Amino acid sequence: MNTSRTDAAVRARRQATQEMLQRLQTALVTTARDHTPVTIAALARTACVSRTFLYQNQQARALVEQATRTSRTHPGISNSRARTQPVWKERALNAEEALVQAQREILTQRTRIAELLGKIRDLEHDLPEGSLQRIVTENTTLKQQTRQLTQDNQRLQERLASARQNNRFLDKRVADLEAQIAHYLTAPPPSP
Repeated sequence: MNTSRTDAAVRARRQATQEMLQRLQTALVTTARDHTPVTIAALARTACVSRTFLYQNQQARALVEQATRTSRTHPGISNSRARTQPVWKERALNAEEALVQAQREILTQRTRIAELLGKIRDLEHDLPEGSLQRIVTENTTLKQQTRQLTQDNQRLQERLASARQNNRFLDKRVADLEAQIAHYLTAPPPSP
């Protein structure tokens, strides 16, 4: 049974690897067609694969190296342009991606804040006038009562501990007294 699971897992992993290689090839074709420089980050983003995959998978690494060699020898791009364009293009793409992600996060946060403010307003509208002050006063009173009950509980715990200690002392004292009079109770009565 474990062998069948292992075989299934291996097949699934191979299938996923083949799909990633296919996406990488498609990205490389697009890169070559657009005459854009080959960079690992751009390929990973375009092919929807991780950079680690591009570095660690032998087939992927071979495809990237071949595309890099081809793009370097491409006559349409000069060497100086080929060296500077990837850096700036990479930075621009990273900046665009970060900007889009930040805008999405801001929109999500604004939506969440609006929902929470709406809930607060709904709760405030449901309360009659003056009830907010009444609730604050009741809350303060309850806190004071809780504090008082906590102090009372602590005092009672201390009294209970003292009472138990007194009880142990008295039990010991009773046992000592019983031991002292025990020989009188078990001794034979005096002869007349």
